[in-house]
Amino acid sequence: MIAIPERLVSLARSCPFPLYLVGGTVRDALAGLCCGEKDYDICAPASAEEFISAALKQGAVIKAVYKNTGTVKFTLGDFSCEYASFRSDEYVRGGHVPVNTFFTDDIVLDARRRDFRCNAVYYNIAEEGIADPLDGVNDILHGALNTVAPADKVFGEDGLRLMRLARQAAQTGFAPSAECIEGAKKNAALISDIVPQRIFGEFELLLMADGKYGISRGQLHGLRILDETGVIDFVLPELAAGRGLFQRADYHFYDVLEHSFRAAAYAEKGVRWAALLHDIAKPRCMAQNGNFYNHEQLGEIIAGEALERLSAPKRLTERVRRLISLHMYDYNCLARESKVRRFIVCNYDCIDDLLKLKQADFSACKDSAEIAPTVLKWQSILQKMRGEGVPFTLKQLAVKGDALIRAGVEKKNCAEVLKALLAECAVNPAMNTAEKLTSRALILQRDMCG
Repeated sequence: MIAIPERLVSLARSCPFPLYLVGGTVRDALAGLCCGEKDYDICAPASAEEFISAALKQGAVIKAVYKNTGTVKFTLGDFSCEYASFRSDEYVRGGHVPVNTFFTDDIVLDARRRDFRCNAVYYNIAEEGIADPLDGVNDILHGALNTVAPADKVFGEDGLRLMRLARQAAQTGFAPSAECIEGAKKNAALISDIVPQRIFGEFELLLMADGKYGISRGQLHGLRILDETGVIDFVLPELAAGRGLFQRADYHFYDVLEHSFRAAAYAEKGVRWAALLHDIAKPRCMAQNGNFYNHEQLGEIIAGEALERLSAPKRLTERVRRLISLHMYDYNCLARESKVRRFIVCNYDCIDDLLKLKQADFSACKDSAEIAPTVLKWQSILQKMRGEGVPFTLKQLAVKGDALIRAGVEKKNCAEVLKALLAECAVNPAMNTAEKLTSRALILQRDMCG
C-alpha cells in the first residue's frame, strides 16, 4: 500500500468516481525510492466541476482551475494537490503545447498522453489497488525508461521530454531503452523549440539529481544521456565541442567533455554549474591557438554567454563566470605564499567555492579520491592566516573609510586605498592597527597620485 494522507483517502472514498494517484509518487513507492517532498498528482474520469463539487465537501480549498485541461490545483489541510481529468492530447510535431484536448473515461488514453510508462501507473486510492494500463510496473521493477507510445512520436510531440528523459534518469537511476534513446536522437533538434527557462529548469534539476533520492552521482548518468542523444549539442554546443578532444595523458584520463561531466559529478552542489563549464573554452582555444593556454579567461566569457542564453539567474551567471576565471590560479602549486595570501583576501567571498571547484576539477582528471594538492596548500595557508588574525574583509580592518578621510585621504581614493591595505595585511597581519594603517594609507595615496 502507498502511504497517502488520510484526508486524501477520505476524499477518494467520498467521490462518486474512482480517484487515482498517478506519476512520480506511485513510481517512487513501487521502486523503493525515498523522497522527503511528495507531489500528489491525482486524476479521475470526471470533469473539473464534478471533482470540485466532491472536494469542497471535504474541506478542500481551490487555488486554481484550468477548464481547458480539466486541471484543478487545491489544498487539503496542510498539503497541496493537483487534479486532472482523464484526457487525450493532440500535438503538432514539436509544438510542446497540445493543440487539442479530448476528455475521456478511458484510462489507457489518459496513460498514453504521458511521457514514460513508469509514470503511467495508477493507484486507486479508495480501493488500494494498482491500475497498470501500459505495463509500467514492470519498467519500475527493472529500472527502465520506456515511452508510453513509439519514442519518435512521444519526443516529436514535446521537445522538453528530451530533457525530462535525462533528468528523470539522473534522479532515479533508471536506464532508457534503446528505442527510447533512438527516438530522442531522432528528435534532438526539437529542444531548440523550447523556451530557455524550461530547459534551464530541467538542467538545474539534473545537476542536483543526487539530492532527490540519494542516487550517487546521478547527474553523470543524466549528462551522458544528453550526450548520447545529441541534446547537449543543441543546449550547450560549446561544451559538446569538447567531445573527442583529448588532453595530456599524464594529467587526464578523459576527453574535455567527459572530464567536464565528471567534474560536475564530483562537485558539491553549490559549484556544479561552474564545474560543468570550467573548461568550456578549451575547444575554441585549441582551434584558435593549438593549445589550452588562458582557457579560463575565454571560458569566463563563453560560460557567461551560454548561461545567459539559457536565461539562468544573473547571480548564478556572475558567480560561475568568476569561479571559472579564477580556477587555474596556482594549479601547479608554484605561487609564493605571499601571493596566495593576497589572492585569498582579494577573493575571500568566493574562496570556499573556488576550493570546491579545484577539488572537483582535480578529482575528475583521473577519478582521484585524494585531496587536490592546491587545496591542501591553500587550506594550510588559510589556517595559518586565521591563526595570525589576518583581516579577510574590509570590516575586519582596524580603520574605516571615514577615519582615513579625516586623516587626509581623498574620498575618491578611499576605496582603492582600503583594498590595498587589506592586501598588505594579508602578508603582514601585525599592520592591522588604526595607527599603522592610517600612516600607510597616506603613503599609498601619495604613490597613487604619483
